[in-house]
Amino acid sequence: MTAFDDRTDAGERLAAELERRGLEVEVVLGIPRGALPVARPVADALEADLDVVVARKMGAPNNPELALGAVASDGSVWYNDDLVDRLDVSETYLEEIREEEAENARKKADRYRDSEELPDLEDERVVVVDDGVATGATANACLRQVREAGAAFVALAVPVGSPRSIAELEDEADEVIALRTPENFRAVGQFYRDFGQVTDQEAIGYLEGDG
Repeated sequence: MTAFDDRTDAGERLAAELERRGLEVEVVLGIPRGALPVARPVADALEADLDVVVARKMGAPNNPELALGAVASDGSVWYNDDLVDRLDVSETYLEEIREEEAENARKKADRYRDSEELPDLEDERVVVVDDGVATGATANACLRQVREAGAAFVALAVPVGSPRSIAELEDEADEVIALRTPENFRAVGQFYRDFGQVTDQEAIGYLEGDG
């Protein structure tokens, strides 16, 4: 069942696949923290700048682990409409949680760069990288932020993902690359031998090329 030794191994394999496909981008954006060890080998192989794109999941009332969707640091938002309808979540709650988590995303982005703003992506070719996709909520919000920033081409590249979520993300990106989409997918971590937490300091090290 294990597909990757660790995130760096996954990133090297992902980089090789993107090179094989001839993907050309100017900017690689990792979703912190876990994506940075994956994104560094990708950026190096594609000779692209590495930065971050940040989003936060929005938890359901009385169940914060259940994601109603996600919001990026610029306020770009993606909702799981079926879940919102099923739980009959109020517009007031959605707006409150969106504002709260957008602010948290801005603070998180500010830890990784001098500004909470994305780099200038106008007319750029961009690939967003994560260490895996489960629900796809965070990836959706990040892709929307990159699109809103004016990127000419937006791809998503991950080592592993839920088949359903990967298929749904194809509506948000120009191209989606996933090395594995196993039918027995339950969680991203089940496909890594080492899936330990990445600290802020480690993540920043990968951004600076020290990872």
